[in-house]
Amino acid sequence: MSTSIYEQSTTALLIVDPYNDFMSEGGKLYDITKPQADSVGFYENMRKLIPAVRDAGIQVFIVPHHRTRPTDFVNWAAINPTQQETKRKECFEDGAWGGQFHEEFGPKPGDVVALEHWAQNGFANTDLDAQLKQHGVKKLIFVGFIANSCVEATARMGMELGYHVTLIKDATGAFNPEGMVAARVNAKLFAHSELTTQELLAALPIGAKK
Repeated sequence: MSTSIYEQSTTALLIVDPYNDFMSEGGKLYDITKPQADSVGFYENMRKLIPAVRDAGIQVFIVPHHRTRPTDFVNWAAINPTQQETKRKECFEDGAWGGQFHEEFGPKPGDVVALEHWAQNGFANTDLDAQLKQHGVKKLIFVGFIANSCVEATARMGMELGYHVTLIKDATGAFNPEGMVAARVNAKLFAHSELTTQELLAALPIGAKK
């Protein structure tokens, strides 16, 4: 797989689901994901790569999951088990702390926040593809949650749409160790590149800040 340079004008960092419920202590999904996140140094790596990407002048996109609302899935014909469980637990609840973006890893001024995705694919029924194209993006770098769910589904679709897809394997996390393994196995089928945080940092353009 290639470790090509990530040009400022055509590359984007996609941070998937940077909600307090995932990334902040006390979040509804923090404790279950933390062991897997810690196993790869997720939080330390996010603190390295996000500032470095911003300093390189690369556009950051936020790819957010649908925030839970009381009227979700009323009269829906087909609700998947994850959607049912997310609603039951009121994960990413609209208007609540857990449904707010993480202060450190969430959007900053100048970032693009895509429309919320209802299931796992950040492109499905959102404006993500249109936003990327309008910004001239051709290469996507993925970090966030969940490695074998929203990150994988969005990255797979990105490949299908013709984008160059890079997964940062030590800056994604999952609900269990099996999910982490599945993400790495499946990545070989669609990702153009799998990098560590250090490998990405070495491939970023220098002195290209906007």
